[in-house]
Amino acid sequence: MQHSVKRIGAILLLTATNALAMGPSPGGQAEGGGFALFVPLLLMVAVLYLFMIRPAQKKQKEKDRMLKALKKGDRIVTTGGIYGEIQQVKDNTVILRVADNVKIEVQRSSVGAIVASKGGDSESEEG
Repeated sequence: MQHSVKRIGAILLLTATNALAMGPSPGGQAEGGGFALFVPLLLMVAVLYLFMIRPAQKKQKEKDRMLKALKKGDRIVTTGGIYGEIQQVKDNTVILRVADNVKIEVQRSSVGAIVASKGGDSESEEG
């Protein structure tokens, strides 16, 4: 996602640079003034923000909230597809019980979704 944002930003920068390098028309005056050259650029930046950057920021905030709310007893699935129940929550890691007498320690950031909260809520995350 971030690579595509960087690519689009580079394309927008090149477009603006090319528009400025073209300068005024041979007749002497630029049609519409200098502001007219930036209108398409501003529209592209607005669309980029509304359809890519803002939704990504919202999704990241939701994931951060979910990771902070992890507690002992929650049933989770990792980004690698491992299901387990949280036995202990540490600063940057979580200890999961994946089977009887089988515990693994994973990074907190590798938790993909909470399947069932300790209270019995189901909060599966899709996508």
